[in-house]
Amino acid sequence: MDAAIYKQDIVERENSPVDLIRVATYLHQIPTAVDMIEDAKKKGYEVSCNIMAISNAQETDLKVALDILGQSPVDVLYIVDSFGSIYPEQLARLADVYLEAAEKYGKKVGIHAHNNQQLAFANTIEAVGDGVDWLDATYASMGRGAGNCAMELLLGFLKNPKYNVYPVFQFIEKHMPKLREEGAVWGYDLQYLLTGLFNQHPRTAIQYTKDKRSDISEFYKEIISQE
Repeated sequence: MDAAIYKQDIVERENSPVDLIRVATYLHQIPTAVDMIEDAKKKGYEVSCNIMAISNAQETDLKVALDILGQSPVDVLYIVDSFGSIYPEQLARLADVYLEAAEKYGKKVGIHAHNNQQLAFANTIEAVGDGVDWLDATYASMGRGAGNCAMELLLGFLKNPKYNVYPVFQFIEKHMPKLREEGAVWGYDLQYLLTGLFNQHPRTAIQYTKDKRSDISEFYKEIISQE
């Protein structure tokens, strides 16, 4: 993103309904991400940073990026399973890497999971057990493509008396069916499973869905041809 655009578009916190700015970045964009973090922080926001596509990253490169981000004013370092391809045992290793950096620099760690292989909830509760305490979740698992960790699942798991799950179900009942009726499409399906299984960006599965295709075996051949 052009520097002038985000410095202009992100207003001072006191003039905004937003509390937190999330900076999403690929590894090769870290210097720009740091500039965005610094800009948002100066304007009074809490700031998190999501390094995307880490399932395709070398651990050494990830550690360098986390070291750079650790020296920035970012508040939260997010583990992001962009492709929904990470398994809980891999998540545990990533959590160790992120938590080590977080402890060194006094940061928090979060988890943002995608549900391509129906592992968003499993990976999120794995992260909880590993010490990650910023947990992303959405009502009825709504999110890009296969969706994210379901809020109703996560709150049920946490079993914290301060969380009341009843209003969550009220919200889902009132609003989520209407969104689907209006044409919003999300959730686990075979096309998303395939992109997650082969650790690929879900853009091809999203297009498959938009095109209303049903030839999943042909899509499988298309996916493996990209390997």
